[in-house]
Amino acid sequence: MATVRSNRRIERAGVNAVRTLLEDHEHIVQEIDGGNDHGEDLIINVTRAGRRTGHYFAVQVKSGQKYKRARGYAIPVEDHFEDWRQSRIPVVGLVYDPDAGEIFWVNLTKELRAVSTSPSWVQISSSSRLSHDTIRGFIAETEAYVDNAGMRVRSGTSEDGFASAARARRGLDAATAPNPMYEGLGDFALRHEQKIDTVMRDIRLALPLMALAIIMAWEWPYQIRFVERNAPGMSPLPWVLNVYTFLAYAAVTMFFEFRAGRFPKQLGQWFSLFAINFLWVPMEDKGEGGWWGTAWIILGVFAPSIGHKALLVFFVGYAKERKRRAQESA
Repeated sequence: MATVRSNRRIERAGVNAVRTLLEDHEHIVQEIDGGNDHGEDLIINVTRAGRRTGHYFAVQVKSGQKYKRARGYAIPVEDHFEDWRQSRIPVVGLVYDPDAGEIFWVNLTKELRAVSTSPSWVQISSSSRLSHDTIRGFIAETEAYVDNAGMRVRSGTSEDGFASAARARRGLDAATAPNPMYEGLGDFALRHEQKIDTVMRDIRLALPLMALAIIMAWEWPYQIRFVERNAPGMSPLPWVLNVYTFLAYAAVTMFFEFRAGRFPKQLGQWFSLFAINFLWVPMEDKGEGGWWGTAWIILGVFAPSIGHKALLVFFVGYAKERKRRAQESA
């Protein structure tokens, strides 16, 4: 015949004392059956004036003199360090002293989140007494911790609330449950959030540059053929590189202006005019030759050269003026 553990009566006395105290003050208590007990004995749904508040917490109850210490009481952590520390609702530790008939409490989740390695015990001060006289303060302190830590559970019914709280204490809250494929990347992204935001902003600003690069690469053979048809004695490579270098230089200048929060309206207009013509004309060339083709080749030699110099003069001047104003304001 199976035997009953000798300390079961003391353990049940503690659970019953806690349940009775909380229910006397109209809080809803759900006991976790032994098969699902992973370091918590009860889930408490806090109420006020007969209404549920959305504040839940789990309770680990210990009973007996072996948890008494010279300066209070203590709850063993054992293998519950990560469970209690990462719980999405606070886990409160309660020790019931059967000789004194008193209960003492500590917020295990709060205490364990303050350390990086698992202690053997969590200490409870003998002044942290839970009784009819102190339960209001205990509930208020627990509610404040729930709110500050963002642990409040909302639900349509009491059953839904208990189910949500049970998932949360196991780290299975749908809003916060981890996906192991991405948790490491998520930690990295959180550590470098500001830098990543800056990089993503730069990428968005650079999208027109990328589009321009794709267009230029796709048009490269058309540009080469355009020079060969309209200037047979001329090497096409320097001409195309001259046009493309100016386009890239102007586009990068605009990128950094946008990045600085400025809109280079005039440069944008000239750039659009140059890009549309020098990227469109070679596409429309039918190989018939003529004066306009030769004129466009000549324009492609001189216009980028003039454009490079104009950009350099104007934007160096703008930079000098900004620095002068900064020095004057300082």
